[in-house]
Amino acid sequence: MNAAEHVDSDFSRSDASSDSSSHGSTPDGAASRDGGDDNNAFGGAESPWQGEEEQASDKPSGNGVPPRRVIVSSGDDDVWHEEVAGQRPEPKTYKDRTWLHLLLFLLTVASTVYVGGMFAGRIEVYEAQGYSHMLWDGIKYSFALLGALTVHEFGHYFAARHHRINTSLPYYIPLPVMPIGTLGAVIRIREPIPSERKLFDIGAAGPLAGFVIALVAVLYGFITLPPPEYLLDLGGHEALKEHIRQFGTFPSVMPESEGGEVIVLGETLLFWILSQFFEHVPPMYELYHYPVLYAGWLGLFFTALNLLPVGQLDGGHILYALFGETWHRRLARGFVLLLLLSGSIGFLQSARPELYAMADWVGDSTYIILAVILFVYLYRTFNGDHRYIATSLLVLLVGARGAMWLGEPFTNVGYSGWLVWTALIVFFVRVEHPPVRYREPLTPMRRFLGYVSIAIFFLCFSFRPIYLM
Repeated sequence: MNAAEHVDSDFSRSDASSDSSSHGSTPDGAASRDGGDDNNAFGGAESPWQGEEEQASDKPSGNGVPPRRVIVSSGDDDVWHEEVAGQRPEPKTYKDRTWLHLLLFLLTVASTVYVGGMFAGRIEVYEAQGYSHMLWDGIKYSFALLGALTVHEFGHYFAARHHRINTSLPYYIPLPVMPIGTLGAVIRIREPIPSERKLFDIGAAGPLAGFVIALVAVLYGFITLPPPEYLLDLGGHEALKEHIRQFGTFPSVMPESEGGEVIVLGETLLFWILSQFFEHVPPMYELYHYPVLYAGWLGLFFTALNLLPVGQLDGGHILYALFGETWHRRLARGFVLLLLLSGSIGFLQSARPELYAMADWVGDSTYIILAVILFVYLYRTFNGDHRYIATSLLVLLVGARGAMWLGEPFTNVGYSGWLVWTALIVFFVRVEHPPVRYREPLTPMRRFLGYVSIAIFFLCFSFRPIYLM
């Protein structure tokens, strides 16, 4: 990643960068945490950056004080550079290509309208009353999903602008295939963010704003739920429709699918709580036929994804600003281990039968294959420290094998998709958070919003979010 450009992805990565900045200043009274020594960088502004200093020259500056060079981070763990204290590099100038942002947005609208209409699947209505109803179903889905996504991204955007951090407009990413219709959006933060307060504001603004819109979509979807007979207009689903015709309710157990596998959404804590107050709530394996409710569920869950407490995701920024570097590192590593445990259980559930189908000796090598995958991830997570790698590898393998032996409910948290997501974390997002130059205590309101963000994460997260049955 270029040291001057940082990416914020709503659905996958949210990089309101925490790197050192040559454009920021620290408020008076900024405190150093974790026992760091204070360096007086940038002409007298207090900087608790734990870097090295060296004399640049014996020749005094204009005020009689010899200039100093401070070695600072450029936002990449492997890249460092020197800056002369008291001097600030000239900021680069950027120009947004508005036409490109608009084009990508329109393409994303089209792709989400298409996916939303296809997933609603009310074939009998479309054939009898016209495909304008399919278009309308798609528009409802697109409006709710892109509403949450757009508000999330502009939460970051306006927070960055408020702090005079140069950032781009959102780049939307269309994906006209199932099951979502988009890969989200990214914004470029074009300069380092110098202080923890600014880091927190930019990191938290997106998920907090997006959560509100997603929650509104879910509530609207619940309030406007039609009776179960709504699903009689679907194509296929004969066993489900027969049950509804006979009893007027949804079946308590998912019927056998006539057309192959069915997409099932994981029930999050918040979704379950809200569902207790409404009638005609569909089962999670039929939720994607309800455009607004499905879009709201996606908005809530992808808010939780951005709040994962690792690296430079929004949750990583918030955790770092709240608790500091040491606790961020501990909690981030711990959560990565939980994702790997869930991924390992899911791998044994889904991949092992496929490996045995290839050949018996391949199936017998399942645990060896899993151990190799986990070793690579753990090596990146613990920066090659074999003391932690060996112990964690043993715990993960024993834990996954124990869950398979015990069966439900322990296997219900298995989801092989976390192995893919963890790869993105350890190779691109990074587990640890890069240092922030100015460490300063958060205000009480910021701390409150930080804890609210943590609560939102637990309310909206599911270890098994989207799977096939």
